[in-house]
Amino acid sequence: MSKKMQVAIAGAAGHIEAVLEAGQADATFSGGDYVAVICHPHPLYGGTMDNKVVTTLARVYRELGITSLRFNFRGVGASEGEHDEARGEVDDLCRVSEWLLAQYPGSQLLLAGFSFGSAIVAAASERLAVAQMILIAPPVMRYSYAPTGVFTCPVIAVLGEQDELVETASVLPWLESLDSPVSTMVIPEASHFFHGQLNTLREKLGAALSRSLGAL
Repeated sequence: MSKKMQVAIAGAAGHIEAVLEAGQADATFSGGDYVAVICHPHPLYGGTMDNKVVTTLARVYRELGITSLRFNFRGVGASEGEHDEARGEVDDLCRVSEWLLAQYPGSQLLLAGFSFGSAIVAAASERLAVAQMILIAPPVMRYSYAPTGVFTCPVIAVLGEQDELVETASVLPWLESLDSPVSTMVIPEASHFFHGQLNTLREKLGAALSRSLGAL
């Protein structure tokens, strides 16, 4: 497989536009047993798979030797269909995850989402066998996350202390209330879109993810 390639995946609302990116062959962490799917922020507010936080997540996985897939939700870019208020988007994620696992038999699935994308990841984790999740700037007051109070896999939650859209002070108590293995990372200088903090996000998240997967 080339290092990065465009793919089209059959979804419930039509073809889904995606980018498949191989993990580094010389990575210090051997990610051969994992594949990852990354979800972008809200489509109605400019969110796409080319969002800088999303591409930073792809780089984190790549540097750990993990192949990743980022994709456009229905109605975004070349993905067919229309925005479905976080319902059909969960179907999109399930479809692309099943496709990716079919390409890499025997791999375990990792999911990561930014903002709206993290809500889709959380919902899909109730339908898929997921080894580990990353939730970045999760708007837990607007969408349902872990309605039973527990996730089925370890979670890394990343918050920006200067987030102007997701109130970190409200998310922290919710994370602490979960009956799940949750690792929380707060980046002091980060706003919602992590402007000027993407390298910090990459470095800290890469180290946290390596520890998390090493403990599985």
